[in-house]
Amino acid sequence: SSGMAAITSSILAIVESGDHVIASKVLYGGVYDFLAHELSRFGVAVTFVDFLTEDFEQYIRPTTRLLYTEMISNPLIEVQDIPKLSKIAHRHGLKLYVDNTFASPVVVRPLSLGADVVLYSATKYLGGHNDITAGAVVSDVAVISKIKRVQMLYGAILGPSDCWLLARSLRTLDLRVRKHAKNALDVAEFLETHPLVERVYYPGLPSSSSYERALQQFENRLFGGMLSVDLTGGAAAATALIEALRMIIFAPSLAGTATTVSYAIKTSHRYYTQDDLDALGITPGQVRFSIGLEESEDILQDLERALAQIS
Repeated sequence: SSGMAAITSSILAIVESGDHVIASKVLYGGVYDFLAHELSRFGVAVTFVDFLTEDFEQYIRPTTRLLYTEMISNPLIEVQDIPKLSKIAHRHGLKLYVDNTFASPVVVRPLSLGADVVLYSATKYLGGHNDITAGAVVSDVAVISKIKRVQMLYGAILGPSDCWLLARSLRTLDLRVRKHAKNALDVAEFLETHPLVERVYYPGLPSSSSYERALQQFENRLFGGMLSVDLTGGAAAATALIEALRMIIFAPSLAGTATTVSYAIKTSHRYYTQDDLDALGITPGQVRFSIGLEESEDILQDLERALAQIS
């Protein structure tokens, strides 16, 4: 019935009291809240690590059951090394869970890279029109049968009308994601050269620390439609930009037909403490863009005008 329902059902289907989970430090805020605060009520421990920089094998316990990460992280747009993670997970008999919402299966198929369970907020690219809330899980028959039992018990069932709308949207998924990705690369290249932008987070830029991992794992040189930027001027600049934009809509969700902007520390990552935000590099001047299906020239014009206004 939602992306969160897909994630919580999939985790609860595998773990039980006394088990242990290892998860990425940077996650969608609702997932972080579930892992950090809710699972403990079931007697499940969680360790948060940086899979890209830490030797996380040292945290694996006899009770560890799964590794959890995002293919493209929210909001730092970092790309994980799924083949590496899967080899380590399987060597220890663990399941690798990958949230592929930000990329979509048009950009990358984590199962083919070694993941065991792939998760989607189908509200986003799979739906793509801002008219449904839905989730999806992809795995083998044995895992799916366990997840389906939890789904039924907890009532996380998608309604028939939303199922119909989702099936409609999947017919155009490939066409839409290609346009999202083309526009996003145009926007990322523009913002990277702008004097009011300190840093652009987009794996399609050679300057990105994720660029090589993206090239190795992503298909058709597509890098997705999501990007974030750090603005000079901090929170005041972020607020001013959001207010100055006209065509680009301020919205907490993403991956619809229209280009939107979001402010993570007040929306998706409001559950993180200030110390956590600082440690992870989620700054007061950071805004996240979901690049839509408009002509890229129109998106760039709105950005250029708004940035000129706040300067």
